[in-house]
Amino acid sequence: MAAQIVDSPATHRVALVTGGAGGLAQGICLALARAGYRIAFTFRPGGTAPQASLELVRPVDPGVIAIGADLSDTAGAAPVIAEAERRGPVDVLVHAVGPIVVKPFERSGLDDYTRMIEGNLGSAVALALGVLPGMRARGFGRLVLFGMNGSHDTQPARLMSLYGAAKAAVVTFARTLALEEAKYGITVNVIEPGDIRDKTAGRATARERTANNPTGHPGSWEDVAAAVRFAIADDAFYLNGMVLTVNGGLVESHE
Repeated sequence: MAAQIVDSPATHRVALVTGGAGGLAQGICLALARAGYRIAFTFRPGGTAPQASLELVRPVDPGVIAIGADLSDTAGAAPVIAEAERRGPVDVLVHAVGPIVVKPFERSGLDDYTRMIEGNLGSAVALALGVLPGMRARGFGRLVLFGMNGSHDTQPARLMSLYGAAKAAVVTFARTLALEEAKYGITVNVIEPGDIRDKTAGRATARERTANNPTGHPGSWEDVAAAVRFAIADDAFYLNGMVLTVNGGLVESHE
């Protein structure tokens, strides 16, 4: 990723992105900063350090802030939102972070279940409870939550019984919020990324590689970020309750 400064609309809206210290969320932070959003992102203390993302985004958004938080504890959501609002009201929430367990159910336990539900669904619920009152009062808001490929139709995936169930719940939660919050000028949409192997590879690099989805190539952070930008645009008020599958047409839950 390169922090190239490009001409962009000066939205000046504050976007809170979870998990922005690395992976796809890091690219989303950069793309939204280039588009004029003021970025606040979370990172997990003891996990990936935020410095690389800060250095990447600062040339475009000098005021970018990183917020240390473990969002698997739902009590952590309120302090995150309060810290992000040092930059102004949070008009955009991109909740991209969520733990994953990949193993057969016979080797899983209740601790795995709790981690999947609280880390994926619980964190989404807590963050929504925190940002939605202000969005309702202002008459504008954009929420983007993340599922897994196929979670919108509960497509099964071996070794992902608990993770898949949690992500299906996230999709149902998001689409129900889309029904209830639209009258306040708020949209709620879901991104389902699929077949994106290298989370830091740009589109040009990804297209030099091969994959078994219909395009013949894996996706990139730029493809996911483009979908996020599409969903959160000011004039996207009629795009609500969508599930955007960013997967090159991949039918299976994973390659």
